[in-house]
Amino acid sequence: MNQSAFAELHCVSRKTVTKWKERGWLVFAGDEIDVDASNANLKRYRRDGAPAVTQGVTQAQKGNKRKTVTQAGSEVTLAPGESADDAAGRILTGAVELLNFDAARCFKENYLGLKAQLEYDRESGLVIDVAEVAKAVGNEYAKVRTRLLSIPAEQAPRLHRCKTPAELQDMLQEVITEALEELTRDGAGNPK
Repeated sequence: MNQSAFAELHCVSRKTVTKWKERGWLVFAGDEIDVDASNANLKRYRRDGAPAVTQGVTQAQKGNKRKTVTQAGSEVTLAPGESADDAAGRILTGAVELLNFDAARCFKENYLGLKAQLEYDRESGLVIDVAEVAKAVGNEYAKVRTRLLSIPAEQAPRLHRCKTPAELQDMLQEVITEALEELTRDGAGNPK
């Protein structure tokens, strides 16, 4: 099909078809336009998609079907004999369906909204960084370890004076309880 006929088919001017050609949206087979491939490009790149130019199959009613905000809700199906690594590679290499302009804009706006919500939650203290928590827990464990390892050196002379195992057990119980209470008092004074 030539450019004039393609313009008539889409009810646009020949100048519009020339602009589509300059943008690389039209696919040519020699001097003629490949209608199916060009329509697919128009649907992908034009803001409102390509208007229907041929009688298509009747689509199911859209209704008020709820959609997920992000693609995390969409499932990845494994082809027969495909491993999870192969599926991940397929997705990462871009063998996925591209979104049309409106769906991409909606996806972007949802992403920006979720990002703003995350920043708000982070600033208000509802969300904290896992690395910060891991660092704080590591510091507390280091304090406990240091304190417990210092008990034998500090208490050896006192433990040496014990005559029976029961006396030794009571003294160790008292020393460990005292050390843990000390650590608890230190932690209560430093909320982070």
